[in-house]
Amino acid sequence: MSATSTVESIESGDAAAVEASVDLSDKQHRILAYLREHAAEQTYFKSRLIAEELGLSAKEVGANMSAVVDAAIDIDVEKWGYSSGTTWMVTR
Repeated sequence: MSATSTVESIESGDAAAVEASVDLSDKQHRILAYLREHAAEQTYFKSRLIAEELGLSAKEVGANMSAVVDAAIDIDVEKWGYSSGTTWMVTR
């Protein structure tokens, strides 16, 4: 996908087209889908709670979040804090 078509996809709201241009693993796709699905309901997510929902370990979630952060164009994902586990702030 060219830079122009990437920008056009972002402007048209076609997150799936842009995400398809980024190589994400199955785990990363699952994490991103989970965050997108729940971003309207809550803002803060703990790695261990995401892990419990997706059948992963908290370490697996944390190890995959940098790729998720880079791929997420329709939501903002920011490492927020570390208190009894890593917390991520997710906003639309």
